[in-house]
Amino acid sequence: MARTQRKSKRKTRAPSVSKAAKAARKTMQPPALVIATREDRVLYSNVVTARPGRLVFIAGQLSRDKDGNVVGKGDMRAQIRQVCENIKAAVTAAGGTLGDLVRTNTFTTDIEEFRKHWDVRTDYFGVDPPTSTTVEVRRLAFPDCLVEIDAIAVIA
Repeated sequence: MARTQRKSKRKTRAPSVSKAAKAARKTMQPPALVIATREDRVLYSNVVTARPGRLVFIAGQLSRDKDGNVVGKGDMRAQIRQVCENIKAAVTAAGGTLGDLVRTNTFTTDIEEFRKHWDVRTDYFGVDPPTSTTVEVRRLAFPDCLVEIDAIAVIA
């Protein structure tokens, strides 16, 4: 059955992407909760509110290039960077930016090594990062991968 769309009699201007994204997402650090920081950089937001928008679910990204090759074998820093690049590519393909992320789940095979490279993550997720959970796991789907991150974005 074909859907028909009603035409509005009002002419409206579409807001710019940055204004729309800012309106759709707001980070909060409630005073009753600890703010996790390293060198004055916030590692994650405790709360992110999002106005209704388009939900984008990004599957767990590993440190693999578009041909499936592992990038940064044995190098946690390089793998985090590649995973963040993959998330950036995924959210961009959906019409959003890293600023639209509201939630990430990170799985790593070595939490102590992962913590040494927190700055790579904050370089990508910025001053208003999404909410986040990080857990150590015994192994990931590919033996040479050290970190996997999935994400949720709300795009206005």
